[in-house]
Amino acid sequence: MNFGFERPLLAVLTILIPVAAFILSRLKNPFVETIPLGAPGGVPFKASKIGGFVNLLKALEFSGVLLLFLGAASPSIIRTETVWLNRGADIVFILDVSPSMAALDMDGKNRFSAAKNLIQEFAQRRPSDNFALVAVGTDAALLVPPTADRDVFYSRLEQLRLGEFGEDTALGMGLAVATYHLDKSNAARKTAILITDGENNAGSIHPETAASMLREMNISFWVIGLGSMGEVPIDYTDPYTNIRFSGIFDSRFDTESLVRLALTGGGTYIYAPSADAFASAFSRINEEEITIRISRVIHQKRSVSLYFLLPAIVLLVGARTIRRNILGAAV
Repeated sequence: MNFGFERPLLAVLTILIPVAAFILSRLKNPFVETIPLGAPGGVPFKASKIGGFVNLLKALEFSGVLLLFLGAASPSIIRTETVWLNRGADIVFILDVSPSMAALDMDGKNRFSAAKNLIQEFAQRRPSDNFALVAVGTDAALLVPPTADRDVFYSRLEQLRLGEFGEDTALGMGLAVATYHLDKSNAARKTAILITDGENNAGSIHPETAASMLREMNISFWVIGLGSMGEVPIDYTDPYTNIRFSGIFDSRFDTESLVRLALTGGGTYIYAPSADAFASAFSRINEEEITIRISRVIHQKRSVSLYFLLPAIVLLVGARTIRRNILGAAV
């Protein structure tokens, strides 16, 4: 958003008027001599108190004139908006929300928080794409269908809690939900990104069955295996009982099954044992998931002259009314 004037020379002139008036007020007129009033040795003449009030009125009138000039310069606010003329990719995040994602091995953050932050950053870097969110626990559910509304997507992502869908991991169900909704999409490019720190241990659909459907539908597929191996500190509060679990978690998952899952879906597996590796995984996906973006920049101009003209009229009319009705000055 920018502010400007359609008649900039008039605006500059308006700014120069008070500067010139100030300089002139400081210059002494050589043709004027100051003569003290009052009898010699007597009480000097004191100006009437009304003189300060008159000066205040002059200041108000002067301000009113300046606002009139600024209003005449046609001030306006210009808003610049980028409009995408084509539809970008439809990208579905399948996010593991099982309690193990509370493991604290992402530079002091847990895996779940790190995932949410990176998902939001990724969406911000791709303004022409639509994003969807699928949560995976004992069951899986579509939380946000493919949408360009970032506020809706970010809000539901932020509201998502660990353990909200149970303590197990139904990867096959999550992939099946994503596949179903991407199949209905008419986007030129479709992408499914699975983020998990575990292996499939729930659900009625085998992950590789769902992954093969992604391949058949020509949907781009990424699997990010998240978290380090071994003993990791964990801090988790059950969303239903409010019982807090804190201690050491033995972090282990079957890397080979995730690699096989990615290959079955014709996709790519990325292992992210640390926060840096996790961020690098998102950078790689962003670079390789190329979409053709066609946009147009629209400039919307809104005049704000009234915000200058109305106060100017109020100041001038008010000062004139006071002069005439209170001070008794002639019109």
